[in-house]
Order: sequence, then structure tokens, then C-alpha cells
Amino acid sequence: MRGVNDMLPNKALEEKNQFEHLFLQTATILFGRDIKELPKVNLYQALVNTIRQYISENWIKSNRYYTEHQEKQVYYFSIEFLLGRLLNCNIMNLDIGDICYSAMKDLGIDLNELFEEEPDAGLGNGGLGRLAACFIDSMASLGIAGHGCSIRYQYGLFEQRIINRNQVEIPDNWLKNGFAWEYRKAEKEINIHFGGNAYMKNMPDGSLKLVHEKYTVVSAVPYDVPIVGYHNDVVNTLRLWNAEFSQNFSESGALTHEQLQEKLKFQYQLKAITSCLYPDDSSNEGKLLRLTQEYFLVSAGVQSIIRSYKKLHLPITMFSQKVAIHINDTHPAMAIAELMRILVDDENIPWESAWDITVRTMSYTNHTIMPEALETWSIDMFRPLLPRIYMIIEEINRRFLQDVRQRYPNIDNMLFKYSILQDGLVHMARLAIVGSHSVNGVAKIHSDILKNYSMKQFSDYYPHKFNNKTNGITHRRWLMAANPELTALIDELITPEWKTHPSQLIKLLEFKNDMAALDKLQQIKQLHKSRLAAFIKNKYDIAIDPFSIYDIQKNFLQKKF
Repeated sequence: MRGVNDMLPNKALEEKNQFEHLFLQTATILFGRDIKELPKVNLYQALVNTIRQYISENWIKSNRYYTEHQEKQVYYFSIEFLLGRLLNCNIMNLDIGDICYSAMKDLGIDLNELFEEEPDAGLGNGGLGRLAACFIDSMASLGIAGHGCSIRYQYGLFEQRIINRNQVEIPDNWLKNGFAWEYRKAEKEINIHFGGNAYMKNMPDGSLKLVHEKYTVVSAVPYDVPIVGYHNDVVNTLRLWNAEFSQNFSESGALTHEQLQEKLKFQYQLKAITSCLYPDDSSNEGKLLRLTQEYFLVSAGVQSIIRSYKKLHLPITMFSQKVAIHINDTHPAMAIAELMRILVDDENIPWESAWDITVRTMSYTNHTIMPEALETWSIDMFRPLLPRIYMIIEEINRRFLQDVRQRYPNIDNMLFKYSILQDGLVHMARLAIVGSHSVNGVAKIHSDILKNYSMKQFSDYYPHKFNNKTNGITHRRWLMAANPELTALIDELITPEWKTHPSQLIKLLEFKNDMAALDKLQQIKQLHKSRLAAFIKNKYDIAIDPFSIYDIQKNFLQKKF
């Protein structure tokens, strides 16, 4: 019987041997022990660090290409990214699956078991984060210079466990062993200002100068995660921001008891910013933390983008020609005001020009059709935390309402439907619409509801802005990586072209009455049902019939109890 190495072409065999050598070398450097003595979690970490070496060269080349060719770059801002596990996807996208499986088998290691050692990144929870993760995967695979921007949460939403046949929720400490794919970039730290006093000061020459004083400085440190394109050598970046003490933070002399207490209090508040995915917003403290997280994300992200743009040595007036910032729902909507702050305060751009740049740069995806569910913030909470940002939003609103009055001079009683600041609240969706050049829903019916109901007044005012982008998923992760048996069947039926041109999947309709194809499909379904039954038996000691109907969406396990 032929061994696995006998079935590999000479070049692939050489690549497999190189991979095996690199893996052993990496494991030795990391842990200083024979791999036979390493637990699975260490083998997983060694494998990830081996894969990272395959990624790094293309990552460097991709970034160099974007800079040298002054490529327009897309930055996708989202409060969450539901990445899932990356090891299997990265191996697939790098096109090293065969040599990786073969090398691990030579070493007596089951690669599928190492996949199970990877924790789910606690960076997202639902459809919002899933969409964000799919977008950055697709942009990399299409060769688009598109990157993600989010927060590096210490804890995810929660971890579900079954204890004594009851569902129990515990903190999702997904970072307890670190995140093997991230690269800490301390030298790219960003300082963010919270609180204090902000006002305009009259200068002797008659001009106005911004004064922002007595603020608290929070440092944001980026942790970069490579996003690997499918078989194209492109590697983009998901940048996750972590709240940390500034590198410049120092103490002179001994601290008094009061100073020590103040420092400890600040340290606790600092860690809280990036502590959990969704802080409990049933209290004012939780709401304030959430608002702090949102500005922390956008300020760090926009400042970082400006810094990268300046490396192109282009005038700031060309910013929107080289940068696109997309707001995934309203959580990052303050990016509009933050970009205005930088352009007006730091770059000394006149308001009108800064606003034109900002609108051309920003675009917005809406996820909420119910008007009462759209995000708002109390002005009484917003203004003390972000005084300068509030001033900018006030001015955006004043100028916008001035335009509304000019267009509709007889609708003063309708202005409350347009005002960003209304009834003591900051309306974030209104800010996102006014400050963006494109607004979309995530399905045709959703976009139609936005235009005809939820945001009709804005759609009437800005008909050119509203459009639809149907919410899709990346078939590579949710089909190819998740179900290799079904992937192989589709390859057999319609050729592998669908992997890079998913519209080809429509050809499967040709087999809807093909009994041979349908029988193979049923066999694959039964295989996976049997695997799930074995998993439930092994983990929960509950036996289920693999030939029964599985209703996963209705929470089968909970009903069983």
C-alpha cells in the first residue's frame, strides 16, 4: 500500500519536507522540548507560528505595494469582527493544505485535533461581526487593499457550557493563552483625549483657536492580525486596538497614598475600555463605558490612517482619493466628527473643505430598520466625555439644518426629523447619513424599508446616497473550510471554478433532479449528522439518533433537556 509521501509529486514532497523541518525548528525555539513531549496546545502554537512565517513575506510585500503604488485603501470600521478560527482558513488560503496534512501525519500529529485547540476569537457575536469578517476576507481574496479596524477585547460576550444538564454562561476568557495570530505594534501607539474643557479662544489677529485642556490621555496600542487572500499572495490587516499605559508614562519620586489610589483607579478604568465585547448598558456606568469604547476605536483608527496617509507625501486635500472609511452600523459613526477634528484642528483645513473631504471619504451600512432602535446618546453624557467632538457635531448639525431650511423654507415644524441633536440626544444614524456619501442596507427589502419608512426624510433629501448591498457570506470559510466533503462534491459536479467565481454555484441547479448527485449529497449530510451525534455523546454523554431530524436553529440540546 502506498504511503502518503509516495502520492506527492517531487516538488510537493520537497515542500512538505521543508515545512516539516520549519515546524520542528519553530517548536524547538518556542518550547525547547521534543515535540513528543508537547501537549496539543503547544503543538497548535508551534503550527501557527510556522504558518505565520509563510504569511509574513507576503504581508510585507502587500503593504509595500500599496504604499509604492499609492493604492486607494479601504478601512472597514466595526465594533466587532466574528472571525471564528483562522488556522484552517489560512492553510486553505495559502494553498498549503496537502503539504501541511502530510507533514503532520509524518510526525504522528492529527491536524484536525490541532484545529480544535484554537479558541474562537472573542471579537464578535452576531451578524454584524460576521459580515465584517466576511468583507475583509473577500477584499483580501479580490486583491483589494481593504483592512479592518476594531477593539481587542479581553473577554468575548460569554461562553456557554452545559453543567448538570443546564446552560451556564461564564466569561469568555479567549485570550488566556494569548492570540497566536496577532502582532503587537507598540511603536504605533496613539494617544486619545477624553474629558476636559474645550472652547474657542479669540486670538489677537481676530482668528479663533481651539483650546482643549485638562483632558485625560488614554493610549491605544495596535495589535495587527494578517488577513490572507485566497491563492493570490495578498495579505491585508485587521488592526485591533488595546488600551494601555502610554510608553511616555513615568513617575518621578515616590507616590503619595492619594496619588497611588488615583493611579490604580485610572488603571482600572483604562483596562475596562477593552475588557469586554458588550458591557452591560443597564446602568449609566455601562453606557459611559460603551461610549468610551466607541470613541476609543474611531480616534485610534482615524489618527492611524492619517499617519499612514502622510507617508505617501501627498497633500491632505487628496485624502478622499486615497482613503475610504466604511462605518459598519452606527457604533463607529464618530469617525466622521473625528476626521473633521483632525482636518480642522490639526491640519488647519477650512471647515467647508474639511467637510467635503470627510463626506467623500465616509460610507455607512445601516443594520437597523426600527427607528426606536437606532443608536442615540444622552447629550448630558456625551458632552463631558467628548467636549471637542460634541462641538464639531453641533456645528455639523447647525450647518445641515441651515441647508434644510433653505431647501424647505416652510417646514420648520419638521426639523426635528432631521436634527442630529434632538430631545437631549445625539442621533448617531443621522450623523452617519449626513456625513457619508453612500448609505446602504443589507438586503433589498431592508434598503427599501430604509428609503420608504425608517429614513424616508433623509432618502428624500439625499436620494443619491441611498443604495443596497445584499448581505453575503464568504463561501471559502462557511463552505470550503467548514465542509470539505461537500466542497469536493461541488468540484466534481461543476469544476473548481466556483471557488474564485461563486456565481458559478448557480450551475448546481442543473443537478436538482440528478438522483446520483442527490444520493452523494445525502451521504455527506448523514456523515456530518453522525459526527455531531458522536460529539454530543462524547461531550455530554447524551445519545441521539443520527437518522432523526436535527433542528439546530431551535436549540436542540436545550429542548432535549
